[in-house]
Amino acid sequence: MEIKFEYTRKRSDFGRPCNFSDLLAEVTVDIPPEPSLAQDFIPQDPVDFALQHGPVMAVHEVNTERVQVTSRGVNHVEGGWPKHVDLRNTDMTSRYREEVERDEIYTRAILRLGTLMEHCIRQNNAIDIYEEYFAEDEEEEGEEEPPSAKTINVLRDPNPVKRTATHLSWHPDACKELAVAYCSLEFQDKRRDISFDSYIWDLENPYKPELTLMLSSPVVTLEYNPKDWHHMLGGCYNGQIVYWDTRKGGLPMEATPVELSHRDPVYGAIWLPSRTGTECFSASTDGQVLWWDIRKLSQPSERLVLDITREDQLKNALGAISLDFSLSMPTKFLVGTEQGSIINCNRDAKTPPEKIANVFNGHIGAVYAVARSPFYPKVFLSVGDWTARIWSEENLDSSSIMETKCHVPYLLDGCWSPVKPAVFFTAKSDGTLDVWDFLFHQKDPSLSLKVSNDPLFSLRPQDNGRIIGCGTKQGTVTLLEISSGLCTLRKNEKSLTSTMFEREARREKVLQDKQRELQVRAQLLAKAKGEEPEDPQEVFEQARADFFSVIKAERQRRGETKS
Repeated sequence: MEIKFEYTRKRSDFGRPCNFSDLLAEVTVDIPPEPSLAQDFIPQDPVDFALQHGPVMAVHEVNTERVQVTSRGVNHVEGGWPKHVDLRNTDMTSRYREEVERDEIYTRAILRLGTLMEHCIRQNNAIDIYEEYFAEDEEEEGEEEPPSAKTINVLRDPNPVKRTATHLSWHPDACKELAVAYCSLEFQDKRRDISFDSYIWDLENPYKPELTLMLSSPVVTLEYNPKDWHHMLGGCYNGQIVYWDTRKGGLPMEATPVELSHRDPVYGAIWLPSRTGTECFSASTDGQVLWWDIRKLSQPSERLVLDITREDQLKNALGAISLDFSLSMPTKFLVGTEQGSIINCNRDAKTPPEKIANVFNGHIGAVYAVARSPFYPKVFLSVGDWTARIWSEENLDSSSIMETKCHVPYLLDGCWSPVKPAVFFTAKSDGTLDVWDFLFHQKDPSLSLKVSNDPLFSLRPQDNGRIIGCGTKQGTVTLLEISSGLCTLRKNEKSLTSTMFEREARREKVLQDKQRELQVRAQLLAKAKGEEPEDPQEVFEQARADFFSVIKAERQRRGETKS
């Protein structure tokens, strides 16, 4: 039997609003406390209670896929002929031209258009429509702009195993392409699936390399030939020198034999200004500088051992880790060494010892970059340890004429600005790019920009000085556009910078002469008192003993503190 309950209410009661009213509080249930029950309770300690008043949030991320851009061209050929005229038949085209030129409509059209064209030409000859009337005012406004930089492009190593972007080279024709050398500089890097390829990037298509340069050994340095843009020079990790013809693909045209090449990685390879445009030279940490001709790479045409004792002994040679050559001084070149010395070499000297002209000492670490000033050939920049220094070839026996402050991170590369004589760039191991303008600030950089969390290993500005490429340890190349104030030559800036360098060179020379005078005076006083002059080796041994005694005492103190 099924039991049903039915509830009925009037239709008028459906949807009736509730009416609430205020009433006084009243006690409905009252349970008095019982002290005897308190002994039965077990206290909970500790008591955790969570209370959240904030709304529940959710995080959503969306990353759009990169658009693959391809370059396509259209070849426009001659057109506009009637169907019955074959443009490849010169007789038919010339006959048709004669028919059109005999027409009266053609003659009237040419006369009418000729009058209009003559009027426009007379206007152009009378008024220069491109004349700038307020160019000086625009320059003054640009000077007040604060130094800044912005990222305009990022090129990433397409391989899953990342490598260091060790060198950058801009295409000589309007810098439309960028060649990047990728190489792992870690000793005996045994990571699997590591690639040996380097790439040429088209700036209009930053997602895919324009050309892949394939090799059996990774490339440490790459350089475009300024005379023949299709030729590229490369220095390999195994010491070989190779060159490519980009018109024929990414495989090298020829490579030097291993037994006659460098024994260590090639950190510098530069084209020479020859009549044929095929000569080059290279430097390596094996202590050799070799000259080559790409028409005959079977053996080097010349050889120089970087032995500063001038004995031409390879066992005494200093390892070259940076190389610079300037067209303003075609017979000289600079070599930065692992030992902190900078060697100024002269190729035209008769004997190998005479080719090592001067040696500049000042860095206490490897000289990772050395570069002549594009405005003053006798002034050059060096980057090593924690400082960047400016030198003058006229001060042979003195130290650098100017230098930056000591940074906490290591400096790994540096270069001059191609348009401003007092501006140069430095790259640091904490991923920071510093832009220095010594004409205005010498203690701090004019602009310091955090480019990446990885160390910056390579720098190369374009010829206009506005865009600079920065390569990192993870193979990412960031292209930065700096503000116009740091890439626009101001009025009288060349003369002011020249005066500054000459003043600092004179000051350094005066200080050096004063130091020599004090040393001579000290020696004379020692002889007058009957004392023998201090032996440098004894002073070194005494300082060494004092140093280790301080370390030993500090270790004992720390051991007693721990116990």
